[in-house]
Amino acid sequence: MKIAMWSGPRNLSTAMMYSFGSRGDLAVWDEPFYGAYLAETGIAHPMREEVLATWPTSAEAVAQKIATMGDATFLKLMSFHMLPGFPMAWAGGFTHIHLLRHPARVIASYTRKRERPTARDIGFEEQLALFEACPGPVIDTAEIRADPSRALQKLCAEIGLPWHEAMLAWPAGPKPFDGVWAPHWYDAVHRSTGFASAEGPLPELVGEESALLARVLPAYEALARHTI
Repeated sequence: MKIAMWSGPRNLSTAMMYSFGSRGDLAVWDEPFYGAYLAETGIAHPMREEVLATWPTSAEAVAQKIATMGDATFLKLMSFHMLPGFPMAWAGGFTHIHLLRHPARVIASYTRKRERPTARDIGFEEQLALFEACPGPVIDTAEIRADPSRALQKLCAEIGLPWHEAMLAWPAGPKPFDGVWAPHWYDAVHRSTGFASAEGPLPELVGEESALLARVLPAYEALARHTI
């Protein structure tokens, strides 16, 4: 099965990538369009030069490489990386999963790594558009963290993928399929050996962060109506 998992940043996406990677029957590619996104936008991201030096910087080249991957493939994709004009024909052969986390939690987590995010930086509006173009099951990270076994078994059943209990754990430390940006973004998940426990109350945001929450909340709510 070819699986494309879409999300924004700080959204349990790396833990989910480790979960699917732990199965041992899927080739994993971490954020294939990241280099092309940075090259196209010129945006300053942590470890930008390292990404540009090691990742494909042409969206067309990425799409061509995806097309050559086998039938057992897992792509971890950031919704905001898919700029207008980036090729999407490759997506027709994939089963799509949409990972969702409350934007208050995303914003609070993101700002600890990179200041003053924009709506595009956290990708909710872009993910809603991708869901409409590439529909598939939407799963809330709160449900995964509350009961990983139950949530992942439900997700696997939804997409017709055999359940593997190996998806519940992984060894601590970096993984061979990590993107080069892992030292900046993945420190917490590198310390983990499985999914973290359920989260507490939503963080309270103020100022610019509160305004950003108000901006993206409608897109989050529209996606949340489709959770499995």
